[in-house]
Amino acid sequence: MKFLDQARAYIQSGAGGNGSVSFRREKYVEFGGPDGGDGGRGGDVVAECVDNLNTLIDFRYQQHYKAGRGGDGMGKNRSGAGGDDKVLHVPPGTQIFAQDNETLLGDLTEPGQKLVLAKGGNGGFGNTRFKSSTNRAPRRANSGEPGQEFEVWLRLKLIADAGLIGLPNAGKSTFLAAVSAAKPKIADYPFTTLHPNLGVVRAGDVDFVLADIPGLIEGAHEGAGVGDRFLGHVERCGALVHLIDVTSEDVATDYETIRGELAAYGAGLDEKPELVALTKCDAVSDEQYESAAKILRTTHGVEAYRISAVSGLGMKDILYKLANAIGEARVLEREAGTDKQQEMQWQP
Repeated sequence: MKFLDQARAYIQSGAGGNGSVSFRREKYVEFGGPDGGDGGRGGDVVAECVDNLNTLIDFRYQQHYKAGRGGDGMGKNRSGAGGDDKVLHVPPGTQIFAQDNETLLGDLTEPGQKLVLAKGGNGGFGNTRFKSSTNRAPRRANSGEPGQEFEVWLRLKLIADAGLIGLPNAGKSTFLAAVSAAKPKIADYPFTTLHPNLGVVRAGDVDFVLADIPGLIEGAHEGAGVGDRFLGHVERCGALVHLIDVTSEDVATDYETIRGELAAYGAGLDEKPELVALTKCDAVSDEQYESAAKILRTTHGVEAYRISAVSGLGMKDILYKLANAIGEARVLEREAGTDKQQEMQWQP
């Protein structure tokens, strides 16, 4: 299955049915009177979050979604049938934006959540509705209201507990493959990873989801390399793991480049808890690792873990540290959500 994290859809809700002009005509009924029924309501266009999807690839092959039209009213005070709703199934973590691709209409994060994107038009009144003491035989009925028609943008942001960031060939895919059952593509050239990969990691009794994000380079926020669009997939992460190649000529610049791209992207990514690790340490001596770690410590004030996904060096320790960081971040999120809810409920 191909990965697609952004798509466009054209939606149209159903128009309401027309009201009916009809009169009761029965044997031995001298004054039958009006009996025209109302038109049915048009169907809605609804987005529903389901748990068996992890990509927006379905919207590549179908872009137009139209709900059913309401049925017309009929005689004997029979109302028209309501139009069928059109349901768009989206994976958890999908954000829906208006046509300008900036106005957020909804954020579906849990299976079962629904959002009405376009409401169907109301059905028109039949002539029964216009009967009065002075107008005993109205010959008037309303037409149904038209449906809504516009364009929406769907943007998927994966729901992962932690994200792997770093320059190309820093060892992110190798790290993910070593700690989970995921099988990302691994090669000795840059930009091997072209879309995010997810893996479930176990650290003791704790399970969490780890996301591998395509590598960033300087100027990614301006479109360099594969750009920074994929950083949206770590917006929901509780913690980040910043991987730096220990064999790099300038580890301080590598660290500064990624931090700069996080700050340029915004959304609070540069404020998330971060674990820094020097990868491929099985290929260097202890002195080389200490030298690289000292450079990061003196220039940026960060402590770098010593790991190797190939030999397993330091992998268990950083996973336990990562699990603790995720747990602390989730506690802070719950407390912040509780405080916000209390503020909303407060009344003078």
